[in-house]
Amino acid sequence: MKFRVTMVALCAIASASGAQAQKKYGPQGVSDTEIKIGQTMPYSGPASAYGIEGRAQAAFFQMLNETKGGVNGRKIKFISLDDAFSPPKTVEQTRKLVEDDGVFMTFSSIGTAAQSAVQKYLNTRKVPQLMLSTGASKFNAPKTFPFTTPILHLYPTEGEAYAQYLLDTKPGAKIAILMQNDDFGRDFVKGFKARLGDKAAQMIVKEETFEIADPTVDSQVLALKASGADVLFDASLGKQTGQILKKLSEIDWKPLHIVVSTSVGRPILQAAGLDKATGIITATPYKQIDEPAYANDPDVLAYKALMQKYSPNDDPNNSIGFIAWSWANVLAKLIESCGDELTPENIVAKATTMRNVQSPALLPGITYNTTPTDYAPIKKLRIQTFTGETWTPIRDVSVD
Repeated sequence: MKFRVTMVALCAIASASGAQAQKKYGPQGVSDTEIKIGQTMPYSGPASAYGIEGRAQAAFFQMLNETKGGVNGRKIKFISLDDAFSPPKTVEQTRKLVEDDGVFMTFSSIGTAAQSAVQKYLNTRKVPQLMLSTGASKFNAPKTFPFTTPILHLYPTEGEAYAQYLLDTKPGAKIAILMQNDDFGRDFVKGFKARLGDKAAQMIVKEETFEIADPTVDSQVLALKASGADVLFDASLGKQTGQILKKLSEIDWKPLHIVVSTSVGRPILQAAGLDKATGIITATPYKQIDEPAYANDPDVLAYKALMQKYSPNDDPNNSIGFIAWSWANVLAKLIESCGDELTPENIVAKATTMRNVQSPALLPGITYNTTPTDYAPIKKLRIQTFTGETWTPIRDVSVD
């Protein structure tokens, strides 16, 4: 009898051990050999300058598949579709990714309005909308949209950093605000005003908005100059940023020009003319790949070598691509940490419990930190100014 009991006990232990080792996958997009990851990206349209994000990430996953066999023995099938920065197209392409291609998750898709259009759809279907390339505060809503996470610092956080900088260095500033009239622009301004607090009414002398489809922003710039402001807080994106820089030069208005970090990539500044961008201020947690200080940085060199091999038609000195490649590195780490439990719930759990996670593009001293109740990954930024050729650090600002 004792022998029988012992054998039963051993069988129970073996059964439990087998259950623990059993692979656990989500409803779609994962097998023993492959993980399907989807994305929408503005390869055409008004934000096409950001298309390099998708190409840099595709290059990374191709390299990962070829040199390491993917992650934990599973190759990454990366499907990146053009949505032209148009929310209706984003909806169409996202449905294709989920319902036709059967992706496990979406990753690093771009655009506040575009991703807002599919946020409820993806969460309802429990498809992770992971590491979005937008800092809109609506994407940090763990209770409402638990399957959506950002990877950028939040726009209100950046707005707060600029306000704190002005309060510390230019408390008598007369501020003009030029804002893209959508969630993107409003988030930056919300944080900016919140940090100014009761001084906002005194310091802000004029506000103007524009629509992303507007052909120019010339009239708004002229109205802001007429206000007598000596600081311009510019929450624009892409094409309009270049127009603003050109118009300021044309009318010889030289306020302290704060430009949000999403719009200071070298291609955008080059389109306007680097001389016209001289003196602008921005805030960032990232290394600038084209800066002499990072010429021999191992991560910068690795990125440039990758792009020269896998995406040779792209500029290897483009910081936009470098940062996006860095996010792909983080995603690979998160997938690796999931082991054989590749479920939507587990990958989101990994993404929302990051502790001092380093990334190739982050500045020294800045890391990703998230919690299940606060998905915002970055709270520290560096204020810097553009000399016409390089970026010069001014100071670090932490916003809690």
